[in-house]
Amino acid sequence: MSLAGLGTAFGFRPSLGYLMGIIAGTTAVLIMIATGVTALVLAQPLLLTALTILAGVYILYLAWKIATAPVGSFEVRPDQAPAFIPGFTLAIANPKAFAAIGAVYAGHTLVDDNLTVDAAYKLVALALVIVVVNTAWLAFGAVFSRVLTNPVAGRAANVLFATLLVVSVVWALVLA
Repeated sequence: MSLAGLGTAFGFRPSLGYLMGIIAGTTAVLIMIATGVTALVLAQPLLLTALTILAGVYILYLAWKIATAPVGSFEVRPDQAPAFIPGFTLAIANPKAFAAIGAVYAGHTLVDDNLTVDAAYKLVALALVIVVVNTAWLAFGAVFSRVLTNPVAGRAANVLFATLLVVSVVWALVLA
């Protein structure tokens, strides 16, 4: 959701740094799951709570940036779009990423007789999914922004994306 919102608010190219951060952070989550580091983090309730709170605060900040981003015909200000570090931070603190990647990683075996090859195939396959899906969300938002040159429709779309971002995280936390 954050990528679609940023694509709509700032365009594709200005949001590439954020996209790279999301991809790197989500890939780091994948590696943490594959190596068992996630189990160590989840075993520390205080650390898990702190990460969840930090991610929640950042989600609210990002939702505000999306909801209040300029709309209509305007010159995109690339310096206002979130960059790599915010994307990376959000990705590694995103409970949805851990849940989704953990379920897919643990729930499927690609190579029955060789755990190392199985792990390598899963890492490559899921890394490709991470790149393709996140790039598609940003592209969707950027294409969608071209349709929303009307300031009222643009503001409504920005607020909708911001709201969906917050609701998706709240929903994930409630289900966790």
